[in-house]
Amino acid sequence: MPPERIRPGRRVAGLYAVTPDVDDVDMLVAKVAAAIDGGARVVQYRNKTLPAPQRAMQARALAGLCALRGALFIVNDDVALARDANADGVHIGEDDGDLASTRAAFGADRLVGVSCYGDFERARAAVAHGADYVAFGSFFVSRVKPGARRASLDLLTRGRALGVPLVAIGGITARNAPALIAAGADAVAVISDVFAPDDTSEVTRRARAIATRFTTNTTHDDGPRHGGS
Repeated sequence: MPPERIRPGRRVAGLYAVTPDVDDVDMLVAKVAAAIDGGARVVQYRNKTLPAPQRAMQARALAGLCALRGALFIVNDDVALARDANADGVHIGEDDGDLASTRAAFGADRLVGVSCYGDFERARAAVAHGADYVAFGSFFVSRVKPGARRASLDLLTRGRALGVPLVAIGGITARNAPALIAAGADAVAVISDVFAPDDTSEVTRRARAIATRFTTNTTHDDGPRHGGS
């Protein structure tokens, strides 16, 4: 287990980078480091294909990187892995167990985020039961989950009343992120539009293009570009 870390700010905000399926741990760490260099403030480890020992190795390596760089580190779906890696948080979907048992297994001092898809009542219930943040989406067509349920922008506007950070996910790029931020998203979760390039300098550039959307009102006349993740 990695050594106990000094925990960064607790708020989920800004670019929320979700890892791609990369088998090589060194390459994955290099890509995530590049994304953090570009302004990613949250990193979620997500890999559905690797065997458990390799996933544990990757999660521990990323936990150490995020601890050094001051980014929040969150593990998708797997409470045991999140605990083993000494992650800041865990993110659960509708098939990953209930929030109460997740909190009991993970600890009161760690973040628990909940996927709410396009369901505002699920988000309301999650917050009532102690979720630290909620995620809505897919807002646009996603390369990673092309058949994902779609969500409407008004969920973010309504979600402002929930009192927790709101994460938007699904097909997000530097071009369509401003609409989500304007509607109320505190963070945008992105895979493909950040991590698709093999060149780490391009990963940094793409991450920065999205991260800066939180500090500027710049929009693009050519509108949203679909097909991210």
